[in-house]
Amino acid sequence: MTENLLRFETSPYLLQHQHNPVHWRGWNAKALAEATALDRPILLSIGYAACHWCHVMAHESFEDPVTADLMNRLFVNIKVDREERPDIDQIYMAALHALGDQGGWPLTMFLTPHAKPIWGGTYFPPTSRYGRPGFRDVLQQIADLYRNDRVAILEQASRITAHLGKPRGAAAGALTPDVLDSAADAILGIMDPLRGGTRGAPKFPNAPVLDFLARSAERSGRGDIAAIVETTLRGLANGGIFDHVGGGFARYSTDELWLVPHFEKMLSDNGLLLERFAMASLTSADAPMFRDRIEATIRWLTREMRGPDGGFATSLDADSDGGEGRYYVWSRTDLDEYLTAADAGFIATLYDISTDGNWEGQSIPNRLHPHPPLLERDENRRRRILDALLTVRQHRPKPDLDDKYLADWNGYVIAGLALAGMLLQRPAWIELAEDGFRFVASSLSQDGRLGHALRAGKRVQPGFSSDLAAMARAAIALHQATGQADYLTAAVAWLDDLKRYHADGQGALYLTAADAEPLIVRRNDRFDDAAPNPHGMAADALVRLWSLTGEDRFRERADALLESAAGDMAANVFGTASLLSAFDLRLRVLAVVIIVPEGGDASALRQVVLANWRSTITLDVRSEEDALLPSHPAHGKRAIAGVATAYLCREGNCSLPLTDPDELAARLRSN
Repeated sequence: MTENLLRFETSPYLLQHQHNPVHWRGWNAKALAEATALDRPILLSIGYAACHWCHVMAHESFEDPVTADLMNRLFVNIKVDREERPDIDQIYMAALHALGDQGGWPLTMFLTPHAKPIWGGTYFPPTSRYGRPGFRDVLQQIADLYRNDRVAILEQASRITAHLGKPRGAAAGALTPDVLDSAADAILGIMDPLRGGTRGAPKFPNAPVLDFLARSAERSGRGDIAAIVETTLRGLANGGIFDHVGGGFARYSTDELWLVPHFEKMLSDNGLLLERFAMASLTSADAPMFRDRIEATIRWLTREMRGPDGGFATSLDADSDGGEGRYYVWSRTDLDEYLTAADAGFIATLYDISTDGNWEGQSIPNRLHPHPPLLERDENRRRRILDALLTVRQHRPKPDLDDKYLADWNGYVIAGLALAGMLLQRPAWIELAEDGFRFVASSLSQDGRLGHALRAGKRVQPGFSSDLAAMARAAIALHQATGQADYLTAAVAWLDDLKRYHADGQGALYLTAADAEPLIVRRNDRFDDAAPNPHGMAADALVRLWSLTGEDRFRERADALLESAAGDMAANVFGTASLLSAFDLRLRVLAVVIIVPEGGDASALRQVVLANWRSTITLDVRSEEDALLPSHPAHGKRAIAGVATAYLCREGNCSLPLTDPDELAARLRSN
């Protein structure tokens, strides 16, 4: 069949390529069978809708008739959206790493007709440039090797595939609390003490690492760790990586200053950062600024990313109007055109918008240059002007929206909204989280099983371990924010599915379900990328369920996950930050149970808990009639003297009853 078949797909990334002269196929059994029937190698191209370099390679090569003719004659060409099919991306990115390449997107892999990896790379220019081979030359060379050196090619593909499926070795030693301190020191050594993030460029938010460092500072009381977390959050909040006009964080900063972002905005980053900024806003001297960024980000999520049924879309492209970042940058002339002279001067000074610009002749709004705190009238003026600029900006050509829904990424946002709404006492944010939860639980589920992706009525089903773990965490966050037991029931069901369909029998989790489409290998990687790994999220959720219910089966499953990952945690602390955070939680989790008598009021005690919130707390507020499970150490505890009463429980034991808010605050600070 000699035509481009991507018009039959639903992924926005795949549809971007439906008019290429390349005879693209989606990943499916027919495409693989075609490669076998024609005895041609497969050219696999993996990317995502907001990927700038994917657009570049598409324009240079996939839209070029000469290059397309080579691809069509020599290969069966398959396009994959990495967000829609992370299982495929994970396998072939691991193959590229095995070949000694650090990886990235677009991911360009050459496979045998049976989908075993031969060789690959990331972006290839159309012709040789700066030491990089030209894509046309690569196409010809791979095809020649496959035709003329078939035995060697197939042997190499089999070796790589065997390496990808190689069982993990035994854990290197037992986990001890010392692991957490040594991991924090190791990560601290690669952080930038002046600007935050890792040293040099590019700089990524890296929410799992930031979360682990924040927990380490909380656990140890070390000021140097707390300072690097604070510095990183300040860089994120003030840099051009944050959209000061419209809200929300970009994917990463291309420089070491946090100034110049790669302008794509991903739902995942923003959901994860909501949690960390909400936590920091309780104690930081920069709390007002952090709360401002939280509010702006949630306004952006509501305005631009939220669908009509409450779910959140995946990403906004980096490019618009034929170039990267054009939607987001400003000139001083723009300000003079749309604002009064006084307002233009005020906002230009505040946000570094100048005649010469700070990036390619334009200005990326930022607040990296220190300014004295604004008076209230100036703060109101700032907000009014930014709102006016947002109105102007909305008339520009907009970046494309990838409007598919991902269960795991929605889980990050639901958890972030629930926590921010609870800690900052914003009920409307909790309602947004509940709407999102209902959408995922209904629209992304089928026959009682959670799916991964949904667009235009088409689901990727069944879901991955990341979906089940992220939504279990989201459900627990909503239980704490609302007190509704149904959320715990959902968390238990999803974690039970995780065990039923994804457990590898050795304590780890496969990304794919046991009844999912078979691929060349089934991976159970434990390393984080921009988001936490399913193992870390699942262990976190299981420990919290144990704390909330007292059921040892959840603790035992969390322990199995952590112990099976001990070797990886020792070998790569940066890549296993979410697992290290879960281990920290396992050692320090504190259940706060507030029992409310009939007609009683728990608000004063609950407020104390929220004001002293830490990452290791679980909160359960319930009436005397709503008894805890017999397995919980607070089972049978009562309200004292007819007033709401708190109990602090850890490792099967509970404190004496606490009815005085000041006494509860003191006990929380000492725990």
